[in-house]
Amino acid sequence: MYLLDTRAVIWKIKMRRLDNIKLFVFDLGGTLMEYKGMHLSWTGYYKNAFEYVNEQFGLDLSEMQIADSIHIFCDYNPAVNPREKEIEPEIIFSDIIKRWGTTLSVSKIIEAFFESLKLEPVIYEDSIPTLDYLKKSGFKIATMTDVATGMPDIMHKNYVTPLLPYFDLYVSSLSCGYKKPNPKGLRDISEQFGIASENMVMIGDTSRDVNAAKNFGCRSILINRNDGPSQKLGQNFTIKNTQEIIELIQIYPRQHPLQQCASLQLQEF
Repeated sequence: MYLLDTRAVIWKIKMRRLDNIKLFVFDLGGTLMEYKGMHLSWTGYYKNAFEYVNEQFGLDLSEMQIADSIHIFCDYNPAVNPREKEIEPEIIFSDIIKRWGTTLSVSKIIEAFFESLKLEPVIYEDSIPTLDYLKKSGFKIATMTDVATGMPDIMHKNYVTPLLPYFDLYVSSLSCGYKKPNPKGLRDISEQFGIASENMVMIGDTSRDVNAAKNFGCRSILINRNDGPSQKLGQNFTIKNTQEIIELIQIYPRQHPLQQCASLQLQEF
């Protein structure tokens, strides 16, 4: 009876571990970093941003024109109108400013728009130590991130510069053409490294991350940095911070009494 009980415990331990993983794919926002004091929604920035652009370039836009611009931008926001297909920032802003009667370049308007947001990126204190550990342990590391509506990829990357050296591959919704939960980004990452889905795990903080993993056929880890209870989204594991990933992949020490006893019993069996 003792032998059977011990084998059951060892089986449960293994099920709580990440076995056969070669590649870790991380989301960025809410997973490895956040923007300090950010609005609950990106749409909360739009009015002030367009007013800033108007003042910065002396465009003399009317309140109606600004309101129309906000409406158009909201239509492109997937949180308002769900979509998986990504749309280039230049297309979005070109659609907006064609009603302004301006000859200003789209790139200047985009730059001023996001400059007004004064986004202050904060890297979570556990992020870099975890990435460093995984990299030194020989794992491949990639990121798959959805870029904010209208934001150029290069600008998005500039906000997470301290993290970039730890990634073997950076994939965004702009570079792969699709937002999560579409699995295109995960498929691109898998093909780039020649690593099968069963040897990959996706780490993120939303249902989009978990569902992207499901759609691709790899395992998922939901990170819940809040004090509240974690959602049950069908994830394989739930963690509070990235350091807990290390606990999931580490083999229990040989001197662990339970493992020592179980090992002896299993050998005798």
